[in-house]
Formats: sequence, structure tokens, C-alpha cells
Amino acid sequence: MLSYKHHVVQLNCGGMQMPLLGLGTYKLHGEELHVSVDAALSAGYRAFDTAAVYGNEAELGRALLDLLPQHGLQRSDVFIISKLDPSDNGPRALDGCLRSLDAVGCGGGYIDLFLLHWPGTKGLEPSDPQNATNRKQSWTVLEDFYTGGKFRAIGVSNYTASHLGELLRDCRVPPAVLQMELHPMLCQRELLRMCMDNGVHFQAYSSLGKGALLQEPEVVSVAEACGRTPAQVLLRWALQQGVGVLPRSRDDTRVRENACVFDFELSPQHMQRLSRLDCGRRFIKRDASCVA
Repeated sequence: MLSYKHHVVQLNCGGMQMPLLGLGTYKLHGEELHVSVDAALSAGYRAFDTAAVYGNEAELGRALLDLLPQHGLQRSDVFIISKLDPSDNGPRALDGCLRSLDAVGCGGGYIDLFLLHWPGTKGLEPSDPQNATNRKQSWTVLEDFYTGGKFRAIGVSNYTASHLGELLRDCRVPPAVLQMELHPMLCQRELLRMCMDNGVHFQAYSSLGKGALLQEPEVVSVAEACGRTPAQVLLRWALQQGVGVLPRSRDDTRVRENACVFDFELSPQHMQRLSRLDCGRRFIKRDASCVA
């Protein structure tokens, strides 16, 4: 259930709410990360996305610990997302989860949403049947952390419809979120419908196509017609489908601009124009050994 008034989505785990807009932090470190988080907090972002493989879980935790009081906020006011390292899928999942909990820190002793980052295990061939065994074992660990209150919600990232179906058949606790690349050139209609039918929130990454979509003529044309930036139009296109977004920028001005997506709507015609760009193009390189 979406609430654009409050810019949150209600997840399928006890009524917990998650902001529809979050800050992506991939490849952000040090002062860049600190500046982006500061700009995001001032612009109203309340969700922050990291991962073990990003190598910045602890940096994000320290930045929030420093900046939250400056913005009159506390730990409970923000929503932190992190993900299991694909090399920890399976027998090492428990240790991986504990490392992320320790690294993020910043008070509370919990992570709001924790995801299995990839369906495959780093180092295994995609065809190796051990991947399925490791997925199941890792999910059981996440379920235990969820029931123990250390993860307030759990989910998956980069799962195909087949992977998601497998999980939904076997799990004790259903995934609250699927995080996946989505933008007008990769509409993910089948997967999006599957998530909607099963109460799983779809959260998009790479909404701007690593910047390439900002110069796409059709995107630019729609943005000009709306009096908005191409980035705002791309983010709004996802939001109007009930999809959460995680834009990332090193530029504090763009971080603030990307937050201005809840005070306008795209017309049905503009939505259709953007969706017609769908061609199955991916901008995020996927490690074959993690895809499975």
C-alpha cells in the first residue's frame, strides 16, 4: 500500500514503513559520502542504501552518527538498507550478517532492511546446484535475524522471477523487498507484476542508467515538457508505478534536486512515451558467478 502523502510504502512485515526515496551510496567513500549524506538529510531523504561489497557500511554508519544530531534526528528517524556479500552466501551467511550489523553501527543494534545481494555465490559457476542450497541456507539465517529483531525487514536483490518463485515456495518469512535494476529501457514488467501479486515491494536501482538516460532524447523531451530535470522525470516514472528509488550522486545540488519528485505527476501519455523505450538494456554489469 502506497502513501504519496508521506512518501512511504508499507511493507509486508507487521506494518513497517519504508521511505520510497533513498540515497544510493555505491562507490561513495570518505568526504564524498559525508557530503552526500548531509545533503540528503537536509533534503528530506530518510533511507540510505549500502552493502558489504560496497566497502562503506562503516563509513555510512559513522556519517549518520555524526550528522543525525546536526539535523535534529536520531537513529530511529532513518531507514538503513544493507546486503550480504555474495561470497558469504551459504555456510558463511551468519558471519556475514554479524559483520554488517557491527559495521553499520550508529546505534540501535539493528539494520532496517537486509538483503541477499545476489542469488549466486561468489566463486561458484552459475550452473552449480550448490547455489540453490546456499540461497536457502542464507535465507534461513536472515529469517532468524528477522525474528530476533536484528533485521527489521528482509529481502533480496537481483533475483529473477524464477529465484523469487523458489524463495516464496520455501520461506517461513516472505521477502519484503526485491531490489533490482529498473528504468524505461528495462521495465521488468513480469518481475514487477510478480512482486505486486505477492506483496513484495519492488525497489529500483540504476534509475538513471548510470547517467546515460539523462541524455536520452525522449527523456529530455518529456523533462522539458514537464519543466523538470531528466533525473526527476526518470525517478517519477518509477514512483508512479509504486516502485521505490535509490538515486546516487556525488553532487550535493543533484542530491537535493533528486528529492523533488513528489510534487508533480507524469501524464499517462508521458508515462507511455518513456515505457516505450523498453529494450531490455542493462547498465549494471553483473558478475556471472553471482547470477546463478
